[in-house]
Amino acid sequence: MRGAGAPDFFYREAQRLGYVARSAFKLLQIQKHYKLIKPGSSVLDLGCAPGAWLQVACQSLGPLKNGGLVVGIDLKKIKVPPLHCDSRVKTICADVMSLPKCRIRALSPQQKGFAVILSDMCPLVSGITTRDAALSAELGMRALDLAIGRAAPVHSEYVTQEEQSGSSFSSDDNGVLQDEGHLVIKLLESEDVKDISQISKQLFRKSTWLRPKATRPSSREIYLICQGLKPKAKL
Repeated sequence: MRGAGAPDFFYREAQRLGYVARSAFKLLQIQKHYKLIKPGSSVLDLGCAPGAWLQVACQSLGPLKNGGLVVGIDLKKIKVPPLHCDSRVKTICADVMSLPKCRIRALSPQQKGFAVILSDMCPLVSGITTRDAALSAELGMRALDLAIGRAAPVHSEYVTQEEQSGSSFSSDDNGVLQDEGHLVIKLLESEDVKDISQISKQLFRKSTWLRPKATRPSSREIYLICQGLKPKAKL
């Protein structure tokens, strides 16, 4: 889900250091500034292809003895990169937009959810600014819904049929992000992202924007860094 482009400094550095994509440096900067991933953390990577964020996330867990887990989900079936990853990393081929929260939660340790959720999902860019921004916002809202649950006022199209079935509130109303957990969402700059920002400010202790240095000059990508999910914010 990460776009390609002409080789540049970050591309060459990724090749030199064994990362599968230049996007590794975006998460490296986020991790350096915010230290979201702690040793032993459980991490969910949404839109994980081609695997650069899996590599950085695993590195951030520290030595294998520290424990921890990194689960990557993507529409594409990808193999875990051989460098910078170990047995704590696994990938699932699935559509995040239709995958029920209960199935995602089942992938976490003791099925108690994840400490960190990373969403580097991005739509196939059409070149139509308004359309691309709307699709990006839709992916961002889905990431927020997966993390928070029905505490996030998302529209019905972000809720799967399985989640809609049964009673009005079920066990799947809950998000898969742990209390005090962190969420990173990639978005395309537009008016559409303001809603997501306003929601996150109410639910997290801190919410800030970051445009990583590794972002291409022509890109409208920006990352919303949500830190410390308030315990009462989840249903």
